[in-house]
Amino acid sequence: MKEFRITAGFLPLLDSLLLVIAREKGLAIAQGIDLALVRETSWANIRDRVAVGHFDVAHMLGPMPIAANLGLWPIAVPVVAPMALGLGGNAVTVSVKLWQGMLDAGVPAGIEPGPAGAALRKVVAESGRRLRFGVVHPHSGHNYELRYWLASSGTVPGRDVDIVILPPPLMADALLNGTIDGYCVGEPWNSAGVANGAGRIVTVKQKIWAGSPDKVLGASETWADHNPEALAALLRALYAASLWCADPANHAEAAAILGGPAYLDCPSDLLQRGLSGRLELIRGEVARVPGFYEPHAQSATFPWTTHALWFYSQMVRWGDIAHTPDNARRALASYRPDLYRASVAAAGAALPVSDAKVLGPDVFFDAVVFDPVQLDNYISAQSVC
Repeated sequence: MKEFRITAGFLPLLDSLLLVIAREKGLAIAQGIDLALVRETSWANIRDRVAVGHFDVAHMLGPMPIAANLGLWPIAVPVVAPMALGLGGNAVTVSVKLWQGMLDAGVPAGIEPGPAGAALRKVVAESGRRLRFGVVHPHSGHNYELRYWLASSGTVPGRDVDIVILPPPLMADALLNGTIDGYCVGEPWNSAGVANGAGRIVTVKQKIWAGSPDKVLGASETWADHNPEALAALLRALYAASLWCADPANHAEAAAILGGPAYLDCPSDLLQRGLSGRLELIRGEVARVPGFYEPHAQSATFPWTTHALWFYSQMVRWGDIAHTPDNARRALASYRPDLYRASVAAAGAALPVSDAKVLGPDVFFDAVVFDPVQLDNYISAQSVC
């Protein structure tokens, strides 16, 4: 067996789990990979260190490879996403003060995005105050899903709500000190905001856009082209990690490993909330959220081209890029199911028949259908409110 040395950047988030488990449980070594993991502090650092070649691959926000290929990175470099790193895993948390306002506006118990969005709209209308929400990066699923939820609920980003950028580990403290009114971030940083008494989780990614990716494995196209065997071996190791992480019997160990000082350096019980889907919404209120973070089932690691095109549609909607046939082609080509299929088929993976699918009325909370074949019509129908 050939041996490969691969350096991967990651941020301290629950969905870095597959990379961490591949290393710590010997799954990378079993594929001949000496996997070095480097913790970073921001997505901008991940972006730049991939661009200059410090990292061979990285834990990346789902829209980041698309942004790279559309020329939205400071340093132009083509990037591919040959694998998703699971489904779900993020949530929207608001300050206790804002939550009280939503309660006064009639929000029911639970985390359904429709009622929560309607209550938030009432708070905005009655207070006349412009709210401030944090997201982790402009080209993030968090930004686009938060905007989608707000706009579909009648709250207009840029008019009623300002959206600012903060690294994930700073979100809970920013909420506690009143710098922001809410945020959309991956776990465990929603749970951290609940644990420190700052906030209440009001909805989750799985409710806004069911079965959707949050992070992907990203690599420069040059590195992927020059190291096909190494990349294929890594995909197989990560696929094996997804199987291991999917077993609830392994969750306690996974949380203990991921919570260690080299990785997230946080209490394992916070990580177990996201792994199990048993979330504490506010101190003393617990909810079960099936599929909150899914590492394997539902083809969770498959890089659907449909997901790439939906992210692209939101980039167009919010003015990041103009919609042209060439831009749509670049977005579509950013996700590489061909690389995934060629790599994990040998591991006995059950592969989807197609690289694309229609996201039906049961997928988005507002029941709007996304058919990638009808991309032009979908984009034309979008508005900012």
